[in-house]
This record gives sequence, structure tokens and C-alpha cells, in this order.
Amino acid sequence: MPDRPLLIALIAGVLQGIFEWLPISSEGNITLFLTAVGAGPEAALQFALFLHVGTAMSAAAYYRDEVGDVLRAPFDLVSGRTSGGLFSGETADFSFVFVATLASGVTGIVVYLTLDAVVTELAGGAFVALIGVLLVGTGILLKTADRFDLATRETPDLVDALLVGSLQGIALLPGVSRSGTTASALLFRGHDGPSAFRLSFLLSIPAAAGAGVLVFLDTGIPSVSPTAAAVAIFASATVGYLTIDALMRLVERVAFWGVCIGLGTLAIVGGGALVVTGA
Repeated sequence: MPDRPLLIALIAGVLQGIFEWLPISSEGNITLFLTAVGAGPEAALQFALFLHVGTAMSAAAYYRDEVGDVLRAPFDLVSGRTSGGLFSGETADFSFVFVATLASGVTGIVVYLTLDAVVTELAGGAFVALIGVLLVGTGILLKTADRFDLATRETPDLVDALLVGSLQGIALLPGVSRSGTTASALLFRGHDGPSAFRLSFLLSIPAAAGAGVLVFLDTGIPSVSPTAAAVAIFASATVGYLTIDALMRLVERVAFWGVCIGLGTLAIVGGGALVVTGA
């Protein structure tokens, strides 16, 4: 981690608390920020993933009522207080989150191990350019999804869970927006916008916590002191909770596909320049 680690950790935590709710890849943009202030590509990526623990806390607090409903659903089904299949009625959200989390975990571990090996081999400029390419791809996906708001379905099914869970695992790639990718997939599957983002953020809670735990098990607290890590997690959790409502309303009004493509293009140009100059 570069000089002034506490200040850098604080800024990174604040950015995570804001970027997590926007479909612009918080991981990709924070990795770019940390790389710009002097962190190596591998350390920057690991710390960006670790910060998701804070926003997992924010999402759990913000969606506490929905989380409570999801956790009660299997007990209500077993006790007979609710009826129907696993993907019907009040148990649909629980089944979706459970199956999608399993799919996300399997895919995410494979992506993480592959990404770790790739990042180790890439020079700084090539790594920045790769994030840029993935950000542009995210922007194109978001632009395409803007045309799909069919609102033909009310509850998720097994196909939704497997598809969205697998895509969330792939979103460990820096530059691929987790919320943008998963919400877009749900729009393509016939869910309306509010439902797509609600399911996406419910699913983000175990996934974000899992990403942080995966990094911790692999490397420990990545490249910072315990104090800096605590500052970053506290900042991301606090800012995340304070901004989630306003930023989710902003998502409904702003074309973030253009933001992704713009940021991605800048990263490609900047990364290419670093490669050419040998930096």
C-alpha cells in the first residue's frame, strides 16, 4: 500500500460505500484508484475485493426486513405456515438467494484463482487497460438492458438463480459491474427494474461478504495494517448505508452505461500509454 495508508484506506472505503450502489464496477474503479496512488495491481485488486465486507454490512442493514423474511422462509415452509414449491410465493426469494449464492461461490472461486494468476503476470499498464475493456463491456451490457423492462414475471425461478449466481461470480473481474450485470440479466428474464435491483442487492449480501472472506483466507488482511483495514471497512459500511437510498434512486434517472464506457475508454487509453512508455 502506498504512503499515508490510513488516508488512502479512508478514501477507498468512502468510494466503495458510494460506488457499490452504482452499476459502474466498484471493484474496478477502486482498483484503478489504488493503482493510481501507487499500489501494485495484485494488492489493489485484493484490497478492492476486501472492502466489499463493509458494503455487505450496509446492504444487510438497509434490507433488514427483506433479509428477515428470507431467513424465516424455510422455517415457515417446513412448519406448514406457507405452502407451494421452493420457487413460489414467500419462499421464492430464499430459494433464489440460496441457489444463486451456491452458483456464485463455485464460479467466483474459479474466477478468483484464474484472475490471481493473470494479474500476477500483467504489468501495470496492461492491467489498467484490461479493467478498461471490462468497463466498456459493462457499459454495452447496460445500454442493451435499457431496452428490456418487460415486467412479465413476479418471482424468480431456478433458471434465474443459476444464471444470476454464475454472472455474479464472473463479476469478480475488476471492471464488470456486479449490480449492473445481475440486474441486467433479471431484466432480460422478464423482471421489472425495481424487482431486478432488489433481488440483485439481496444477493449481494452473502456474495460481498464471501468475496472479502475469500481474500482474507487467501492473503490475510491485504497489504495494509489492521488499523487501516478497520478504517476502510468502517468507512465503506457507514457511507454505504447513508448513500444507498439516494444512489439507487439516481440509478433510475442516469444512463450509467455512458459512464462505464467513458471511464473504460480513459482506462484503456491510460493503460495503453503506460504500456508504450514502459511504466
